[in-house]
Amino acid sequence: MTISMTGFAARKGQGAGHGWAWDLRSVNGKGLDLRLRVPDWIDGLEAALRAELGRALGRGNVSLSLKVARDGAAEGAEALRINPPVLTAVLAALAEVEQAAMTAGVTLAQATAADVLGVRGVLDQSSSDDDTAPLRAAILADLPALLADFNAMRAAEGTALHGVITAQLDRIASLTRDAKSEADARRDATAAALRDALAKVIANTDGVDEARLTQELALIAVKNDVTEELDRLTAHVDAARALLAEPGPVGRKFDFLMQEFMREANTLCSKAQALTLTRIGLDLKTVIDQMREQVQNVE
Repeated sequence: MTISMTGFAARKGQGAGHGWAWDLRSVNGKGLDLRLRVPDWIDGLEAALRAELGRALGRGNVSLSLKVARDGAAEGAEALRINPPVLTAVLAALAEVEQAAMTAGVTLAQATAADVLGVRGVLDQSSSDDDTAPLRAAILADLPALLADFNAMRAAEGTALHGVITAQLDRIASLTRDAKSEADARRDATAAALRDALAKVIANTDGVDEARLTQELALIAVKNDVTEELDRLTAHVDAARALLAEPGPVGRKFDFLMQEFMREANTLCSKAQALTLTRIGLDLKTVIDQMREQVQNVE
């Protein structure tokens, strides 16, 4: 089943005298990049969430936001406490900055209490309880439901991706068949043209080195033959269909396969030597490039 790296889920929960709100979203990424914004006053919560997300997800830039409030408080409002050590450090740093400014002859605006409280860490938004283990356990117990919603959306997006990519693979297969038919049709004409050219060379040249002439003709034939490229394109289509049917993350394999698709299409264009075949090669490149954009979202 194809899974998309694009997803979103939101959920609210309650437990251990608190209520909370989740926000989980992701976009495509080369690996798994987890960015968490969770209350730091709940001991061990961030580490536990990272471990669970790492087990549940394969790839993507994932952002998780969690807001926690004590029951009965307004939404987003929590018990506010001054953090004395941080406040002392901030005031000391402020005094040092003001002294340096006076020495340099620079006048600074007077800092307000709101400015000081706005410094991260000065104001704790936390519960007054010392033991946060029950709250952490309650929050972690709510995580699987959030992940289920999140993965359901990624699966739905993946189903849509699967349909788009399948249609693009069908188009590539059709163009490859057209290219094979065109190559077969021109094979006799190409051979006849080579024989005519050879007859003219032999008729107008004395002492032709037959061995060298044979080598040159062989090189020309190889440069004009696109059978190998078309066979590889067909094999790549089969490989891509197999990847779509695989369980688990396949995005990285798909990324590599797209490079192989484009390499064969480029070689086909360079060998075409015919307007119709060149047009087919360009159409192939267009579809492959479109498919590569879609593949970037596959987990």
